[in-house]
Amino acid sequence: MRVLVTGSAGRLGRSLALGLVGHGHEVIGADRAVAGLAGVDERTADLADEASVAALLADVRPDAIVHLAAIAVPFSAPEREILVTNTTIAQTVLAAAAAAGVGRVLAASSPTVIGYGVPGWAPTRLPLDETHPVAPSNAYAVSKVVIEELARRFARTEPGAFGFFRPCYVISPEEWAGAPTQQGHTIAERLADPALAAVSLFNYVDARDVADFAAAWLAAPAEAVDGEGFFVGAPDALATRPVAELRREFAPALGADADRLTGTSPVFSSAKAERVLGWRARRTWRSETAVPASPTPATTRETSLR
Repeated sequence: MRVLVTGSAGRLGRSLALGLVGHGHEVIGADRAVAGLAGVDERTADLADEASVAALLADVRPDAIVHLAAIAVPFSAPEREILVTNTTIAQTVLAAAAAAGVGRVLAASSPTVIGYGVPGWAPTRLPLDETHPVAPSNAYAVSKVVIEELARRFARTEPGAFGFFRPCYVISPEEWAGAPTQQGHTIAERLADPALAAVSLFNYVDARDVADFAAAWLAAPAEAVDGEGFFVGAPDALATRPVAELRREFAPALGADADRLTGTSPVFSSAKAERVLGWRARRTWRSETAVPASPTPATTRETSLR
């Protein structure tokens, strides 16, 4: 399949574009700059400009688009700029895809749409899945809600498949190897001190596993994914201590439901992606680092989130 990846020079975009090449797809990357990705046809483009995007699609004629391009970090720019930029790019890309007859469009959203990560926020239930109500609390999260609704809008009105996914805190291969994360701490430091982990404490995903998810989404029957959204996360928390213990110290608002999550089971569930697409993250901090896990108390009974 000929796949256009927007935002291909970003942290997630680099791994996703390369991962799709590994799955046998012909990949074109579009971003403000090139990243030197082997096997990827990289283009520079103003993805907020309708004429620029229309010309790009007319030139590369993709079968599918994975849309990642956005201001990717909350509060990294003024709120208005984040909202306007992210929603404008998404509307421009998805509308151009529909006009060009692109058969599949998968857009990146975020777990922040449900309000997760805000002090005092409390879930309606655990584990968190796609049925949880949205409650955005900043411009970045609002922009992602708009992106989800755009995907649903085009799914209702256009042939093919339009959908979205909510990747948990993305960790790139170089970050497993010791490069600083977005907040400046290494993964080893985050594991050693849960106070540094922030939202990644209870949810994360390897960027290469996101690429595998995208490949599974592209291969699925259109009717199975059209208008659908998916959480995409690792099958455990980024923690060496039990989640039930850590939530009391760092996230008491998660409530007593979190006490049923034994060991380092994740707060977010990717069961829908496993059920619909047969996808499950293969990489965890245990497989990607040399940090030893703390022993789980013998009295802890293992249960499943899925």
